[in-house]
Amino acid sequence: MNHAQLTALGRALRLLGEHGDALGADTPDARLHEVRADLKRALDLLEEGVAAGAPSTRCPEHPYGPVDDSAPDLCLLCETRRRAARRAEFQGRPQGTGAPATAPSRYGVRGDRPQPQQRWLPEAWNGREWQLCGTPRRDRREAEAYLAAARRGSRPAMAYRLVHEFTDYEVLRIWGTPVRVDIEPMGNP
Repeated sequence: MNHAQLTALGRALRLLGEHGDALGADTPDARLHEVRADLKRALDLLEEGVAAGAPSTRCPEHPYGPVDDSAPDLCLLCETRRRAARRAEFQGRPQGTGAPATAPSRYGVRGDRPQPQQRWLPEAWNGREWQLCGTPRRDRREAEAYLAAARRGSRPAMAYRLVHEFTDYEVLRIWGTPVRVDIEPMGNP
């Protein structure tokens, strides 16, 4: 829709709103015919302005994408992605070298993450490796505030660090001392 069409449609809809406010039990038929004509005019303006067809899915990311009737948003692309995630969760993701001593972080370890962008990554030491412990932040102060809150939390990690990620990784600051923890209690292989 261009600007003139949007303006005309807005005017027609405001006029319909005024008609709606004025309706009552004693509204004459002539007034109702006038409302009907204005309503038809607004529908015609809307019909002229809509260039594309109705979206085939309820997905905001792929409104005209392929349809999957079993998906809640009817989007085949998103449902395929969700199914792959559920399948990986069900089958268990292949672990990298050395399993973590604690339960794996829901944020993953650095090898699982996509290509770097300009952001700050809060990481925690889990006893064997650094793992992402929160959402990557675009603001350094916000990331430091997050780590400060995590250190004061009920179950703080042994150590935390803040990593600047931009084309490469650079460790900015480390809180605590990471100590390698052997998963065997007596050091047996």
